[in-house]
Amino acid sequence: MHAPYRAEPEQQSPAPRPIHELPDELISQIAAGEVVERPASVVRELVDNALDAGATHIQVKLMGGGVRSIVVEDDGCGIPVAQLPLALKRHATSKIANLHDLESVATMGFRGEALAAIASVSDMALASRTAADAHAHRLDARSGELQPAARARGTSVEVRELFFSTPARRKFLKTDATELAHCVEAVRRHALARPDVGFAIWHEGKLVDQWRAASVEQRIRDVLGDDFVSDSREFELSIGPMALTGRAGLPEAARSRADQQYVWVNGRYVRDKLISHAIRSAYEDVLHGHRQPSYVLFIEIAPELVDVNVHPTKIEVRFRDGRALHQSVRRAFVDALAKSQSATAADAASPAAALSVASPSPAPWTLGGPAPQAAEPRAGYALFTPPVPPSAEQVRLSLGQHEALWAPHNPGLPTRPAGSAPAFQPAVQPAPPAPLPDHDWPLGRAIAQIQGVYILAENAQGLVIVDMHAAHERVVYERLKAKLGAALIESQPLLIPVSFAATPEEVAAAEQHAPTLAQLGLDVAPLSSRTLAVRSRPALLAASDLVALTRELLAEMAQFDASSVLERAQHEILATMACHGAVRANRQLTLDEMNALLRDMEATERADQCNHGRPTWRQLDMRELDALFLRGR
Repeated sequence: MHAPYRAEPEQQSPAPRPIHELPDELISQIAAGEVVERPASVVRELVDNALDAGATHIQVKLMGGGVRSIVVEDDGCGIPVAQLPLALKRHATSKIANLHDLESVATMGFRGEALAAIASVSDMALASRTAADAHAHRLDARSGELQPAARARGTSVEVRELFFSTPARRKFLKTDATELAHCVEAVRRHALARPDVGFAIWHEGKLVDQWRAASVEQRIRDVLGDDFVSDSREFELSIGPMALTGRAGLPEAARSRADQQYVWVNGRYVRDKLISHAIRSAYEDVLHGHRQPSYVLFIEIAPELVDVNVHPTKIEVRFRDGRALHQSVRRAFVDALAKSQSATAADAASPAAALSVASPSPAPWTLGGPAPQAAEPRAGYALFTPPVPPSAEQVRLSLGQHEALWAPHNPGLPTRPAGSAPAFQPAVQPAPPAPLPDHDWPLGRAIAQIQGVYILAENAQGLVIVDMHAAHERVVYERLKAKLGAALIESQPLLIPVSFAATPEEVAAAEQHAPTLAQLGLDVAPLSSRTLAVRSRPALLAASDLVALTRELLAEMAQFDASSVLERAQHEILATMACHGAVRANRQLTLDEMNALLRDMEATERADQCNHGRPTWRQLDMRELDALFLRGR
């Protein structure tokens, strides 16, 4: 039997819900969900307020990683007793009054919602005293009770049992140690930006960190350590309404994690993709693999040129002229990284030493003498000129100098009259190198080659080991960059154009930046509103993924400055040319060829790393060499 047919009941539309206003407490809790993520968020907001109040010393006292208790005390101007209840209301602030103030914010806080949001998810109390008050007053945020209190001029904010009213949020917090680390990091960021203010962090009654007011360099040293200062270079750049200062970490001190990258805009710590891309592009041909650079960057810019009202936590900003900022940041870091360690050592040497590096002696090369000036690269990007064999007279003079040098230390050594022929006449037997001159070259003088790969050189500090291929690759690469100018990259037409599906943004970028792509050897044109065709490619990148390369360039040109993208892409092609043209392993070099390479390295920017970020040379001083053989033990 079949079951009797039953008609499906008609689905009824849900009854419309009435629109009503949310209660103030729920509104504040919703706002707290955006502003207060964890105890570190509370610490950041309260320290911001303390700095806006003109504090010169700020104390942060924590319990349970900041979950059980956060107390922030400052010696700022304080809050008048009549305004204490108003300070806890939503959107009540003393920092802006109209739209003009909002468009040119010069304070850390401005929305007037932090205290109200924190009070809605915790048990909070506020105590403050101004210079005109006889004593302080304490306001309980829950009860609204106002009582006299004892404290000096300034403000104390006490936050207990964070997220007690929203227990679901509390479950997402980590361990006390993890939350404490985030709180300490939040204060560290403020301490780096405000060296004129003293900071102290306490946890469970014990002092965790303390930084007294100091200079900018001393504060960076106190917070990030002496190693960061010694492994970084200071830079300063002013362009129009913008000033950039800070320190750029050296490539050899790069880290596996991006945990030492700090950027401030008008004293506010921010994370910005535009700035990060500019800095990363400055490091791209000196970093190896996925290593992360360390840096500290302070950007001072006219407040009306930056919008800080973008993100609830105020950690993101938007710039009116992002491309100009991108170019400026990249230029500042490129200039800071340009000088190599050997050039730095040359600057610290005597004026005679600087002259010897910049202008080697034009006299003919002799055994034990200075190397000749390196010739310009010729076809195939070869750097070294054929060696000039020493004459018989040069050999005779060198041997005579050698015997005269060692005679005082070997009394039994037979001597012969000056100018007479030596006891033996080797064909091309070179004499041992003479002592280093007083004005030593930073990378020293070549003495040998190992397995056709490494050059050994002696300088005043000890032994220098040079990877000849990596070093020559950098020298050729920098020369190619200097000669590139506005020249076009050689392109190779494709017999069959490569077409691929593209987004409307990619099509628009291809049409807008067609001349820039042509300078890279890429002929990209739209076939339809959703299809792009590539008709030519860079001749030296025949093995690369053409579609992926085109997509990457279009995406960067649409988001960042097209000229910097063009320069970066050109340099990638030149890096390939330099790698192919550099001297290869197992090529035997003469001493004059080795010395020519060392002198070129000293005069070349970024000579400490090759184009792929590998180190080109290493120094072993006498202490390290003595330790290898247990000398002095």
